[in-house]
Amino acid sequence: MNSMTDREKIEARARALGFCAVGFARATVLEEEQLHLEEWLGRGFQASMAWMDRTAGTRTDPRRYLPGARTVISLAMNYYSPEEHGGEKGRGKISRYAWGDDYHDLIGIRLADLGEWLEGEYPGEKTRWAVDSRPVMEKAWAVRAGIGWLGKHTNVITRSHGSWIFLGEILTTLEVDPDPPAIDHCGSCTRCIEACPTAAIVEPYLVDSRLCLSYLTIEHRGPVPGDIRDRYERWIFGCDICQDVCPWNHKFSCETSEPGLRPRDGFVDPVLEEWRILTTDELRERVRGSPVGRAKYDGLMRNIDIVMEAGTKTDDGASHGHDKSRKAPGETDR
Repeated sequence: MNSMTDREKIEARARALGFCAVGFARATVLEEEQLHLEEWLGRGFQASMAWMDRTAGTRTDPRRYLPGARTVISLAMNYYSPEEHGGEKGRGKISRYAWGDDYHDLIGIRLADLGEWLEGEYPGEKTRWAVDSRPVMEKAWAVRAGIGWLGKHTNVITRSHGSWIFLGEILTTLEVDPDPPAIDHCGSCTRCIEACPTAAIVEPYLVDSRLCLSYLTIEHRGPVPGDIRDRYERWIFGCDICQDVCPWNHKFSCETSEPGLRPRDGFVDPVLEEWRILTTDELRERVRGSPVGRAKYDGLMRNIDIVMEAGTKTDDGASHGHDKSRKAPGETDR
């Protein structure tokens, strides 16, 4: 019997740790992606996320993050839970990825485990892991490693789990044969673009963070422009609209096997008045170990106020592309 290859051993270990997809890419400079990043930054689409400017050089060259790196191992973890937001008045919406525990912690532990295993299995080789809080272009590497393609909403879409995935990377000095890059299967579909309530997807594959509800409800500090306040559609943390309307997510989503990513009580459709009266300490305790803490107390209360002021209108299922029909991936209404 032939022994397992390096690729097979690494993939087997990664899947045992709960990752649903594993891919390999050469650790080279992301030249094309660097041009796109520079254009995006030049147009001010990063909004207040100044760290994007500061770390631009490191993001596009993995060898600046790990000297001597030869391979980028891209990994994906499914976070989908089948619960749906209801239409009940007085309730808000939290993005699906934030219903459970903070993925930075959950995935970080698994990546650290995988990195330690790899260094033990291959003495002398070095590794360094990353999730999206570190200066590594996780989406670009996922595409290059064949995990999935970049959708027009700029989320990575896989043929196995749609876009309901978290991404992580292991950079290593070990040389592993690369996978072919993923092929774009969005076709002529523009549902995500048409569904965005703030027109944040200014063109296919390009998002202006200054208009994006995910950015505005999480990263943005201070007041929200008046012309956007009435477009919140009850989102108090993040936004899933562009993913909810994606045909690939309708077809391929499947429930996560990770208990820590299952919804916490009250996080799918939070009762706004209940959350609004929480003190700083009470809110901190409620969101402990959750991504929702990223918005901070003032940001989350601002979001709740905006939704409550809008009368917590219920979705009618027809506006902004909230169509649950199951069209074939790539098919469009046009």
